[in-house]
Amino acid sequence: MKLKLYFQEAFNELIHKVSWPTWSELQNSALVVMVASLIIALVIFAMDYSFQNLMDFIYSMFY
Repeated sequence: MKLKLYFQEAFNELIHKVSWPTWSELQNSALVVMVASLIIALVIFAMDYSFQNLMDFIYSMFY
């Protein structure tokens, strides 16, 4: 009985209490996430590339 009540309350909350975004809001949010992900990936790439060049320079001084 508790399980049935749980599902009824969960369904009621999803239908009547949750505010779902509109399609345009969803598209805008997805675009923001994609742009932010791209920027973060580029920053990580730049840091990795810089560190690799720095380490190559340091190693070339000793070999």
